Amino acid sequence: MLDIIQEQRDFFNTNESKNTDFRIANLKKLKQLLKDNEDALYDAIYKDFGKSRFETYLSELILTYQEINTFIKHLKQWSRRESVPTNLANFPSRSYIIPEPLGSVLVIGAWNYPYYLSLVPAISALAAGNTVILKPSELPNESASVMAKIINENFPKSYFHVLEGGVEQTTELLKHKFDKIFFTGSSQVGKIIYKAAAEHLTPVTLELGGKSPTIVLADCNIKMTAKRIVWAKYLNAGQTCVAPDYILVEKSIENEFLSEVKKEITENYPMRNDISDNYLRIINDKNFDRLKSLLDTDKIFLGGETNAKNRFISPTVLKDVTFSDKVMEEEIFGPILPVISFTDLDVAIRQIKQMSKPLSFYVFTKNKKKINKLFKEVSFGGGAVNDAIMHLTNGELPFGGVGLSGMGNYHGEAGFKSFSHYKSVLHKSSWFEAPIKYTPYSKWKMKILKLLLE
Repeated sequence: MLDIIQEQRDFFNTNESKNTDFRIANLKKLKQLLKDNEDALYDAIYKDFGKSRFETYLSELILTYQEINTFIKHLKQWSRRESVPTNLANFPSRSYIIPEPLGSVLVIGAWNYPYYLSLVPAISALAAGNTVILKPSELPNESASVMAKIINENFPKSYFHVLEGGVEQTTELLKHKFDKIFFTGSSQVGKIIYKAAAEHLTPVTLELGGKSPTIVLADCNIKMTAKRIVWAKYLNAGQTCVAPDYILVEKSIENEFLSEVKKEITENYPMRNDISDNYLRIINDKNFDRLKSLLDTDKIFLGGETNAKNRFISPTVLKDVTFSDKVMEEEIFGPILPVISFTDLDVAIRQIKQMSKPLSFYVFTKNKKKINKLFKEVSFGGGAVNDAIMHLTNGELPFGGVGLSGMGNYHGEAGFKSFSHYKSVLHKSSWFEAPIKYTPYSKWKMKILKLLLE
């Protein structure tokens, strides 16, 4: 392990990865490798989750390809030095900012979208000119193995390498000095990453999670609202960091809203103890048992069926939930949707703000005044109006959390910046120098300074 880290540091110091043509060529190479090995990628993730080819393409590969395309198109522009204005005190001179890669980067991926959440930050780091060690989650071990095979057989380990393994492997990696660490996962593990990085003063980006609230107001299009929430919640069997975690619905439309949610689920998702092309299994027994413990039978409005052998939990809706219920204590990260009704929006906002700042926040309404009120008063990483999850598919929007839901962001140019340092340079001419800043100091010099610079 130490040999690979040193090899990457040595290769970075050759400056080859700083060459923009080199970066573009390797991004094109990676995209082609992924496309050539799509069947292997589909087979591996199906073994881990039962995830269909369609959903894998929709939620993993197409987003990865789009990110590569964005960097291929823009990285030369983003790598150029940028001229900025120079103040009068430095006349005559010019000023500019030079982007440079940070160096050797460690990317620690998440298990719930094993390709997308591992490859996209790695792609951002490579596009910025860094070397990358990628440590994917060990939970979807088939997916991790196929990524390791594709990358390690086609890229020199001194430039881009996948290290497989579990907690011990990650712990050992964190003992070493990197120039940047990027982690996607839980807040609990994020704290461990942050503490380890602090030992080396290594900058980090933490993409964590939290209980992402969804506000449903009475003036919304109820049918469309239900359709979009149901899809966003039960995609990946709810194992999505930006999924609607719970619903706050205005009391006057609660029954109609629940009726539409029920219709959407029964028409589009299986209610049997099995997986299908449209629905996944829970990642492992530990997570299955945790989710099953959140099923309050007295509050099940729909679903609640489980099958431990298949790690199956049907799409479930809980009604009459309160903020003191167990299901509201932590991020659900599964196919359970608590619904809480409210009559006073200000009270609902106060309840949201009493919890940790969420990664995402969704509002369903046509009322611009209330949209502005909610976005002004509630802190969150990113969100959407009249939709859910889809904001992360727009590469022009930086993606990241705030507070316990994360720090730093990526996607598109934000990803490039996340793995870059911006050097500030003052380039001064030598043909003239005003004597005013030099000794001996005097009252008249001070008067001139005040006149010119205040």
